[in-house]
Amino acid sequence: MGKETELKKADYQPIEWLDGKVRILDQTLLPREEVYLDLDDYRDVASAIRELKVRGAPIIGIAGAYGVALGARKINADNTDDFLKNLENIIDTIGATRPTARNLFFALERMKQATVKGKNVPDIKKSLVEEAVQIHREETDATHHLSLFGAELLKDGWTVLTHCNTGPLAASGYGTALGVIITAYRQGRKIKVLADETRPLLQGARLTTWELEKAGVPVTLITDSMAGYFMAKGGVDCVITGADRIAANGDTANKIGTYTLAVLAKENKIPFYIAAPVSTIDISLKTGEQIHIEERKAEEVTRFQSVTTAPEGTLAANPAFDVTPHQYITAIITDKGIIKESYLEGIKRVL
Repeated sequence: MGKETELKKADYQPIEWLDGKVRILDQTLLPREEVYLDLDDYRDVASAIRELKVRGAPIIGIAGAYGVALGARKINADNTDDFLKNLENIIDTIGATRPTARNLFFALERMKQATVKGKNVPDIKKSLVEEAVQIHREETDATHHLSLFGAELLKDGWTVLTHCNTGPLAASGYGTALGVIITAYRQGRKIKVLADETRPLLQGARLTTWELEKAGVPVTLITDSMAGYFMAKGGVDCVITGADRIAANGDTANKIGTYTLAVLAKENKIPFYIAAPVSTIDISLKTGEQIHIEERKAEEVTRFQSVTTAPEGTLAANPAFDVTPHQYITAIITDKGIIKESYLEGIKRVL
């Protein structure tokens, strides 16, 4: 899988479990400020997920698991049945925060299953903390393997276009699409990156450039609408993005604008790669048409932070994700290997 010795974690921790609290790096304040928040209430974790203080499908799952563990610790119930009823409400609250990200529900399902490991309430509480920590560890390991697999696809001298943010901020550990890029660069390939700014919340401009600069990878920021120009000019060798949910046939939901890039890449005969751990795959959905797309507040489009960017009262649509049909995807890079073409069979194999 490549030179494992050259892969190392980022020197910042976007999420940690510390002394019964969840510490997150507030991504809404980057790159101007690096502020860490210590959360000790599951409702605060839910708010942090909803408000994008912590974001990115894999790390949302980790945060959701820690939120359940936090909530469970404060349930005052001696009876197991009463405890589980209260816990169900906590899980429902966290599950309602971001409906598209598969990793969140993967983690919540794991937390539900962990309740059977305890014989009594104290045991269950302990099991839930242990399970959340294990989910975090497994997701970190997944990005390690994924990055090594994917790095093999990137050739020396390539310019790679990426969208949104997919580094350790979004995935913990090493990252998904950015993990692949950074790993290839550290293995000695001269990789350059074009980063879409990613409207409306500028995750590419604010977060991807910040992470790549920390990793020492050359990056040039472009607006979303410039991607086709650079592709047509021969300035892009491949496109690689992350994913929030992958259906059984390989159709993939990712940050709004991904589908546009996939169509442009196919038209310009450029490889288009998706990088995501298997926890992002949802085999209960046959196709991407069944993926629920989160609609966020119109104000995210008509305002940016404290600045109004459109006339008051302007109507604005704000779907957070779009779906890229599998026929536009050259390969899906997972922690269990690379899937090409026959996605139905390939996905069954890695699962």
